[in-house]
Amino acid sequence: MSQVHYQQLNPIRLPIVNKLYKDFYPAGKAKRDETLWIGESQQKIICCVRFKHIGELQLLTGMLVAPEYRGQKIATQLLQHVIAQMQQKTCYCFAFKELEALYQHAGFITLQPQQLPHNLQQRFERYCNSGKKLIPMHYNAQP
Repeated sequence: MSQVHYQQLNPIRLPIVNKLYKDFYPAGKAKRDETLWIGESQQKIICCVRFKHIGELQLLTGMLVAPEYRGQKIATQLLQHVIAQMQQKTCYCFAFKELEALYQHAGFITLQPQQLPHNLQQRFERYCNSGKKLIPMHYNAQP
């Protein structure tokens, strides 16, 4: 595989990321008020992650690696490149259970739903009630 270059997305490229979501994660859609990070290989976006700002918090959401690049540690590398972003504001994520170890390796700790801030608890319940099997996690920034 070619070298992957990770960077914050220039908002003008939002339609390209949304095409990636439409193709591989239809429930995800990037919005202009979110901070997005991408990984590119050979001028092609192969992964992305969004940070939704909710008051003084941020929610890491919509992490996607194109199927042909999965199993190559791309998600791990992407998470390493967004550490500064995760440290800017208190950061949470709602991870699929099968990805818990990936996020733990990146510095997230697993929470009980009642440990989430109230506005995130409601969002978490909505997502779970729609059939998603998620676990709440909090980024534990190391000094």
